[in-house]
Amino acid sequence: MSDRNEFLHKYGPVALVTGASAGIGGSFAEALAARGFNLVLAARRREMEEQARQLEARHGVRVTVCQSDLTEASAVPHILAATAALDIGLVVSNAGYGFRGDHASHDPADLTGMMMVNCLAPMLLAHGFTPRLRARGRGGIIFTSSVEALLGMPGSAAYAASKGFVNRLGEGLWAELRPDNIDVLTLCPGATATDALRRAGMNAATTPNVQSPDEVARLALENIANGPVYLSNPHYEAMFKQLLAMPPREALTAMAGAQKK
Repeated sequence: MSDRNEFLHKYGPVALVTGASAGIGGSFAEALAARGFNLVLAARRREMEEQARQLEARHGVRVTVCQSDLTEASAVPHILAATAALDIGLVVSNAGYGFRGDHASHDPADLTGMMMVNCLAPMLLAHGFTPRLRARGRGGIIFTSSVEALLGMPGSAAYAASKGFVNRLGEGLWAELRPDNIDVLTLCPGATATDALRRAGMNAATTPNVQSPDEVARLALENIANGPVYLSNPHYEAMFKQLLAMPPREALTAMAGAQKK
């Protein structure tokens, strides 16, 4: 059996991708379709139907759209119900977003929505899909986190905290699910050429050490068995290795100073 067929056998035939309409999520969808996976794409944007038809045309797979807003409590139950009859072997919990700037300046409702998407949704998706993956005897879960999960981040305090939750969730489930032949990978990208980078005021063309979302998704799929946590960008891996070797007060003070420059 070829590596491609082995991958599809273990994690297929169907993959769920949340936050699939753009960025890393869109790249996950493209990469999985190219590997022969049928897909369920979950995102808020209505134009996903066109994205689904394009994936079907390019790769000859079946793509189902599940429009859902993960800031709403009904979203995960809706996804679980809509996929009940499908043999989903890979759950890619990719949806997430954040806010930068002074913590006190953010709207409480916006922060609450962020925590719903970044923390509650992946936790409940894992809770709902784990029994299904165990029943089939194989599969995987990928959580998209961030290098900012590795340490408290001045100027991005709530977002970093939410991704810290994702890392701890992924680490715990990695150990829990190993005996069940279920791989769990928590992906921690660095700067990636997505809309999030632009909203942070950075230009992907001029910012050093930026990865493309296609590269990030490809590396995550290639390393799904190498959990629990995977940093896709060597530059940021080296940077955070240095920061984590420092006393926390020094590391946090240094980052706070860098934010003011």
